[in-house]
Amino acid sequence: MSGAIDTILLDLGGVLIDVDYERTARAFKDLGCTDFDGLYSKARQTDLFDRFETGELGAEAFRDELRRLCRKDLTDPEIDTAWNAMLGSIPAARISLVERLRQRYRVLLLSNTNAIHVPAFTEIVRRESGITDFKGIFHGAYYSCEIGLRKPDADAYLHVLGRHGARPGNTLFIDDSPQHVDGAWHTGLRAEHLDLAREDLVGLVGRLGLL
Repeated sequence: MSGAIDTILLDLGGVLIDVDYERTARAFKDLGCTDFDGLYSKARQTDLFDRFETGELGAEAFRDELRRLCRKDLTDPEIDTAWNAMLGSIPAARISLVERLRQRYRVLLLSNTNAIHVPAFTEIVRRESGITDFKGIFHGAYYSCEIGLRKPDADAYLHVLGRHGARPGNTLFIDDSPQHVDGAWHTGLRAEHLDLAREDLVGLVGRLGLL
């Protein structure tokens, strides 16, 4: 596989950073949002979260909408803490893997994320790894809330590749969400689904013989 690939495009949540969506659901339920499961799920998001991920809604508007749907007296810190509860660690082995991949490939990041999560996971990386410029460990890193595009829309993949002159057929996309992998395939990228129940990114890269 590695012979035809010159670019690797990585997802963030689940692939690099551990994510537990149930922790956020429980945190909001503890705040009185008893129907949070109806508002958010990993596989199918409501329009509220889609708009937040593309930057159509800013953080303040997102918080206000959650207050309207949940509890009017929720504070900004309460909302942010519950929303960020899903974010876990980025193991040092995965950071090291990115650095080793960079020596052989153009390594890019494309994440569906939002204006509350970005500073939160940036701080996690700084605290755990001492890295103050997370985007700097990639040849290019793109967040949906900043570029106004999100996976699995073809324009999101093509925007990132176009910024680096990368060709879809020579790019391997890795994501733990099947719908994002399907979107990449339909856009012409080579794509691998990371089945987190079976392996992590380090194992997948080894199994594919990328290093």
